[in-house]
Amino acid sequence: MSELRQDIATKRWVIVAHERARRPHQFVKQVGVRQEPDHRDDCPFCEGNETQTPPEVYAWREQSEPNQPGWKVRVVPNKFAALSPAAKWGVQHPEIFTTISGYGAHEVIIETPQHNQTLATLPQEQVELVLQAVLQRMRTLAQDEHIAFVQVFRNHGAAAGTSLVHPHSQLIATPIVPTNIREEIEEARRFYDDRVHCVYCYLLKKEQEQNERIVMATDRYVVLAPFASRFPFELMVLPRRHAASFIFDAKREDLAPLADVLRRTLLLLYHAANNPDYNAVLHTAPIRDSCLDYYHWHIEIMPRLTTPAGFELGTGIYITTAIPEETAAYLREQAQRVG
Repeated sequence: MSELRQDIATKRWVIVAHERARRPHQFVKQVGVRQEPDHRDDCPFCEGNETQTPPEVYAWREQSEPNQPGWKVRVVPNKFAALSPAAKWGVQHPEIFTTISGYGAHEVIIETPQHNQTLATLPQEQVELVLQAVLQRMRTLAQDEHIAFVQVFRNHGAAAGTSLVHPHSQLIATPIVPTNIREEIEEARRFYDDRVHCVYCYLLKKEQEQNERIVMATDRYVVLAPFASRFPFELMVLPRRHAASFIFDAKREDLAPLADVLRRTLLLLYHAANNPDYNAVLHTAPIRDSCLDYYHWHIEIMPRLTTPAGFELGTGIYITTAIPEETAAYLREQAQRVG
């Protein structure tokens, strides 16, 4: 029989359709992984093509000059930015509708000079440099009094919305806190008011007790298949240490262990699900909101192996034919083969 499951942290509902359930290996895409060259002359993110992007705002280099070859990680404004710091800040309050100017930032984190790599296949040291770049840019943008929230995300593959193959992530800094972030934080606050406990810390404790959906665990991080997963192979990377804000609470010593667990998780998906298209999203507290006690930053990884349809779009209730416990068991088994 099908069942409805509720996410304890967000109160979001999911229908697990047991009658139509498929085994985890049946979700693995059958098309081969496209082989890309190490460099492309027409790729603006490849080393040597620095003039094809706007001037960099950050780069990890050893000796080379800005906007020249010789970098390991490079951050540039998005050429087709959704929001821009060049927009004049302003809020208009007409009788019914509210409008804010398109002020903000939209940047691209170019994760490596190599065109044919992905975050899953890069060495841990390179992933750590990517995380350092993300943290530095988030902290810099957070100093702007008009920036309320910074969203970091990674679109991998056409089904996830990417237009360029070269490995990259993006960040968008907005002058408002998105509604779904507000709702997520509000649910965490309600849980704290009832139990005087962080819902994510509570979730982590219960998941470890049941030990059915944990895929990977280290001294600092736990990777699990959420109880109310919306997508096949959906995963959450959850820090063991309680912290609301990645921007202000992440420490330098946290980045190497995070780089390790993030790379191994994506490498596991790369092998177990044949390099699926996915979206990865960093959930962190808004810049100036006080939710230190009850929110907990984390990363969600959502493979795009199925397509949401009318019911999902109309109700917000996802229907999944993947059972999280089976997915977690499958990934644990595959992890032993990947090493």
